[in-house]
Amino acid sequence: MKKALSVALACSMALSLVACGGGSKPTEAPTTAAAGGDTTTEAAADTTTEAAAADSGAELANKDKPLVWFNRQPSSSATGQLDMTALNFNKDTYYVGFDANQGAELQGTMVKDYIEKNIDTIDRNGDGIIGYVLAIGDIGHNDSIARTRGVRKALGTGVEKDGNIDSTPVGTNADGTATVVQDGSIEAGGKTYVVRELASQEMKNSAGATWDAATAGNGIGTWSSSFGDQIDIVVSNNDGMGMSMFNAWSKDNNVPTFGYDANSDAVAAIAEGYGGTISQHADVQAYLTLRVLRNALDGVDINTGIATPDPAGNVLSDDVYVYRADERSYYALNVAVTSDNYQDFMDSTMVYAPVSNQLDASTSPEKAVWLNIYNSADNFLGSTYQPLLQKYDKLLNLKVDYIGGDGQTESNITNRLGNPSQYDAFAINMVKTDNAASYTSLLEQ
Repeated sequence: MKKALSVALACSMALSLVACGGGSKPTEAPTTAAAGGDTTTEAAADTTTEAAAADSGAELANKDKPLVWFNRQPSSSATGQLDMTALNFNKDTYYVGFDANQGAELQGTMVKDYIEKNIDTIDRNGDGIIGYVLAIGDIGHNDSIARTRGVRKALGTGVEKDGNIDSTPVGTNADGTATVVQDGSIEAGGKTYVVRELASQEMKNSAGATWDAATAGNGIGTWSSSFGDQIDIVVSNNDGMGMSMFNAWSKDNNVPTFGYDANSDAVAAIAEGYGGTISQHADVQAYLTLRVLRNALDGVDINTGIATPDPAGNVLSDDVYVYRADERSYYALNVAVTSDNYQDFMDSTMVYAPVSNQLDASTSPEKAVWLNIYNSADNFLGSTYQPLLQKYDKLLNLKVDYIGGDGQTESNITNRLGNPSQYDAFAINMVKTDNAASYTSLLEQ
């Protein structure tokens, strides 16, 4: 049932994905540059030669080993522009994540739909204003920016800046006079309601860690003291912060809270009043993260076990991911999880059935992979993504060393990449999206 819903909901977003630009069919072969790169046949030949060199005992330089960036796409934290130097570090470099814009639209629409369906009870103080507060994860993170924009767009509270909706935190906006947002409106039940972003802030702790759940829990305490029953909706850029606010205040006050990630605790909390969340198909993302490395290591077509079946029968359908050749990036599609379907998403660490078959060790022998998680305390990565990776690494015959960072400094992670020569491939999850060179410089030595 879960997968059928995934198909239906993901397919419903297909047209918007194309409209956003850059979306190529997943079956298209990745090129090795943003434009005019090698064809899949040529790339396969290159990797086959590489594999043959390895079989003959030749040692591959660290700078030429397969590399996948995941969860944090190399890009400018100021402008969001992709770092194509990092994404083209070598011919076996890719990014794996999810379609942030599609997911952001989905979250915003989920919140708007909830308001419209519950208009008779949503306005807690009956003032005709639907007030919401927004927990922002990281003002310099593309995914956080997209989710903030998605909510503001759907609720009509966004203000355009430089061609995009402004994602700047508003601070407080009790009277609706802030300039980075505007009052929106919703017509429901024969009445027009004002929609107002009462407050928003980046949830960053005193040590510098962003997406901080404890900070969000404290934040909702401050907001509730200031705004009381003016708060009708709580929205968060992720479930870690969302659940912290839900447990600290929203649950006891019957205020629906919306997050992102479909963590198991958040999905279970929907039965207790959590408004909803977004599944970013972590099962597909985790598989792709290790699969692109496995294919490069085996010297096979990069889409083996992705767009085309591998010998074990693993394959992904084109309604759960998209490949964008100009960005060298694989993106999983998103699914809204609400009271209508949450029971199908209760186990966030279940591997995706179509890619759950064990590879033959004789043709895909064990290889060593260095993989880091930017913050060992991150709720989504720790409770959902890493457990999935640990299931897929066995299926793909990869021996992975998992390195947990502190969420604050890149050096906390890079200092533990002291001997890259002992690894065959690398999977990197940066603290900040514009710090790719901190890693590639070590591989170039």
